[in-house]
Amino acid sequence: MERKHDVALSGRDDHARAQRERDARDRLLNLGADRLEPRPWRPAPVPPTAVDLTQYALYRSAHLAPADIMSALALLPAARAEVEGVEAGLIFAARNGGLTWAQIADAMGFRSPQACQQHVNRLTTRQDKER
Repeated sequence: MERKHDVALSGRDDHARAQRERDARDRLLNLGADRLEPRPWRPAPVPPTAVDLTQYALYRSAHLAPADIMSALALLPAARAEVEGVEAGLIFAARNGGLTWAQIADAMGFRSPQACQQHVNRLTTRQDKER
């Protein structure tokens, strides 16, 4: 059972992490990532994703200062969460489209349909905890 003090600490940690993420996004956008072409699957006013920003930083890494690279590293947890969201979405779309767990497992490189289902369960559980 969590105590009030523990909850307050985790809340401060969440705020600090969110601030680091905002600062990192702003820094990379100011370095030129704000000029990235919009993606056709995202409406125009939506800013680049964490995945876009980290890829941009890697692309420009030879010309970035260590603090800029640190900003990109700070966005990796958010980028990972975005990729996991895409993964879950594609798997649900595959199931909705009639693909079997065996077909999905084969496409994703799992040894069995059960292993694939377990992976999806862990993935969606992790996403639920982050919300």
